[in-house]
Amino acid sequence: MAARQGAGAPSEGAGPGPSSVQDGRLQARQVRAMFDRIAGVYDLLNTAMTAGLHHRWRERAADEARIGPGSRVLDVATGTGDLALELARRVGPSGEVIGSDFAEAMLDRARAKAGRGERAGRPRFEWGDALALPYEDGSFDAATVGFGARNFEDLGRGLAEMARVVRPGGRVVVLEITTPMRPPLSLFYRLWFDRLVPALGRLAGALSSRRAGTPQSEGELSISDAYTYLPNSVRRFPGPQALAAELEHAGLEEISWILIAGGIVAIHSGTVGGASR
Repeated sequence: MAARQGAGAPSEGAGPGPSSVQDGRLQARQVRAMFDRIAGVYDLLNTAMTAGLHHRWRERAADEARIGPGSRVLDVATGTGDLALELARRVGPSGEVIGSDFAEAMLDRARAKAGRGERAGRPRFEWGDALALPYEDGSFDAATVGFGARNFEDLGRGLAEMARVVRPGGRVVVLEITTPMRPPLSLFYRLWFDRLVPALGRLAGALSSRRAGTPQSEGELSISDAYTYLPNSVRRFPGPQALAAELEHAGLEEISWILIAGGIVAIHSGTVGGASR
């Protein structure tokens, strides 16, 4: 999922370059353009890559938010809105869920999904900068990010912003893919992420280009590039213990994490300090 990472004006003629894709690091404007480009295939490839399990993983993340009817929740880097929709089911018509993202094409997909549900309790989707959230301090009961934190150009700042907008005693939840270290899962993971995911991206890119019938602009990330970037961005992202330290540095307390899907997915959570005990 996309989230603006505090980019300024792009430099003239600057393209993504192969090293940025291979290193799993992109500038904010490149991330935005990448997610706008892959919005049409994003849900389909998510389902293909995870055998549909990503919905269950989002349910587990929503559990960690500890919200219920009447809660107000922010989902950062909401993408096509699946986690926001799950949260909306939890808070009901008396609550409120806002899904924030900076890729307009992804937001369009999210709004279309929300439009197919019941009007009461639908999430609201808004453009937003993950590193400068346009919300007041302590204005939410929880903030979540699902598969988007690794796209923050400044991870610490993004986590601090999430903590800032949550009231004391509220929850911050980070759902991310992580790298298993022990075989046989580590071997399967390398096969899956290093071979299968890029292959799916190449196939989706070829099919999309054929349908569009227009050449890709010079310096523009292709769908294939995006799904090469994905595994590389996971590899350079902090592991579970290091990410827990980042959450602590952002001012969160009672930090914990769980590993699911055999250790491929991590859900971190923490509580915003300052609540009366």
